[in-house]
Amino acid sequence: MKATPQPWLALKRSAIVLPLVLLAACATQEPNQTSTTAPTVRKIQPALPPIKAPTNPQQTELRAIVTQQDRLYAVAAPLLVNNADLCRNNARNLLGFTAKTKFSYSTEFIEAAQVSLGLSDQLQVTGVLAGSGAAQAGIKPGDVLATIEGKPVPPGPNAERLAALMLGPLVSRSPAINLGLIRNGRNVNLNVPLTRACAFGVELGNTDNVNSYADGRRVLITSGMVKFAQNDDELAYVIAREMAHNSLMHVVRQRMTATMSGIIDNLVRLRPDTSSLSGAAGVKPYTQQLDVAADKLALYMVARAGYKVDNASAFWQRLANQYPVNVPNGHTAIHPATSARLDMIQKTIAEIDAKQAAGAALTP
Repeated sequence: MKATPQPWLALKRSAIVLPLVLLAACATQEPNQTSTTAPTVRKIQPALPPIKAPTNPQQTELRAIVTQQDRLYAVAAPLLVNNADLCRNNARNLLGFTAKTKFSYSTEFIEAAQVSLGLSDQLQVTGVLAGSGAAQAGIKPGDVLATIEGKPVPPGPNAERLAALMLGPLVSRSPAINLGLIRNGRNVNLNVPLTRACAFGVELGNTDNVNSYADGRRVLITSGMVKFAQNDDELAYVIAREMAHNSLMHVVRQRMTATMSGIIDNLVRLRPDTSSLSGAAGVKPYTQQLDVAADKLALYMVARAGYKVDNASAFWQRLANQYPVNVPNGHTAIHPATSARLDMIQKTIAEIDAKQAAGAALTP
C-alpha cells in the first residue's frame, strides 16, 4: 500500500479480507489437518453503524460500497473459518477481526469515512469473527488498536501496512498475541488466540455484470452477483465455488492465473475499465471435469459453514436461465457445463444429507 492512496485504490483498500489482521499478508501457512467432526458455525459481528446519515454523494456512495462489503464479509466468514482443512495449503493462522482507518479509502472518501463511518487516523476494529480468538478474547467493533505486544501502532495513511509488518513475525511463532486497545476512552489489554482459517482474500468487484472470479489466492464477487443472490445461502454458493476452484488449483490447471489476477485487480478499482470486460475478457471456460469437482467441494464447504445446500440446484439453474452461456462475460459463459453441474450438485446434496442424518463427518 502506498502512503498516499490513489483514487483507483478505493475499493481495493476498503475490500480488506475478512480474516485479515489483520492483513492476509501477516498470516503464515499451516500444515493440513483433517476434521473429524462438524465445525461450529461462526458468523461475523456487524461493522459499526454510521455516525451520521449520508449527506453528500461521497458519503452515499461509500455507504453503498460498505453495505455490500459487509454482506459479503458476513457470508464469507463461516466459509473461511469452518473449512480450513478443506482449503489445503491455503489455511493460515489469523486474529479474526478487521480494522480500518479513514485512509483505508481513497482521497475522495476520507472525509466521508470519518463523518459517516466514524473512522480516524488510528486503526479501528470494524468487524469481529464470532467464535474466533478475537471474539473469545473480547474484542469489539469500535475498539482502537493502540499497541501490539506493548509496541505502539503508528497512526496515519500507513497504519494498515505497519500493523501487518508488526504482526507478521508474531503470527508465525506465537499461539496468541497481546493487543492494547482503547475502548470508550479507556485502555484495555487482551491476549488474543489465533484462529485457523482459509486465507483467501474475499473482495467486492465494482461492476454490475453477474459473475465471480478466483485467481488462486483471492475470490472476487461482483456487485451484480451480490445483488443477484437473494439470500445468504445463495451468496454462499458463489463464494464457496470460487474458494473450491482455488483450493483445487483449477486456475493454475487452466493456465489463467495472470488473466484472473488482472481481472480482479481491475474490478476492485473504484472506476474499473469495463471495456476490458467485453467478450470473454481472455477467460477460458472451465472444463466440465473441473467445474463438477468445484461444485462438489463447494457444497461441502457450504454445509460445514451452516448454510442450506438444498436450494443450490435451483439457484444455479436460475442463474443459467437469466444469464445463459451466450451472455458475454456472464457466469454461465465461464461455467458452461450446466447439466453436468446440476447432476453433480444433486448427488452431492444427497451425500451431505445422508452424512448429516448419520452424524458423520462432512468431508468429501
